[in-house]
Amino acid sequence: MIAENTQIQMRKGILEYCILSIISRGEIYASDIISELKKAQLLVVEGTLYPLLTRLKNNGLLSYNWKESTSGPPRKYYQITDEGRQVLEQLDVTWRELVFAVETSLEGRN
Repeated sequence: MIAENTQIQMRKGILEYCILSIISRGEIYASDIISELKKAQLLVVEGTLYPLLTRLKNNGLLSYNWKESTSGPPRKYYQITDEGRQVLEQLDVTWRELVFAVETSLEGRN
């Protein structure tokens, strides 16, 4: 139970970082973000993704626009803002520092 709780918290902690990274590649639709996260084995449902996207947008890190769809109603496409790119660059540094810290602390373990 403790390990499972820690795993959940670790995944939550990196989810926003992964979402910003995916969106930084170019304009993207929410279901495509979910597909990318699933590919990375970060299983996320729409009920988890949309509140995160809203928070990132409200914090000025993302914006969106509506595009007509050939198969239904217009779709909301997300893109990263300049501020979002700056935050992503800071998170890249933090990630590298964390990876180094974890790998260093694991050295010599059996």
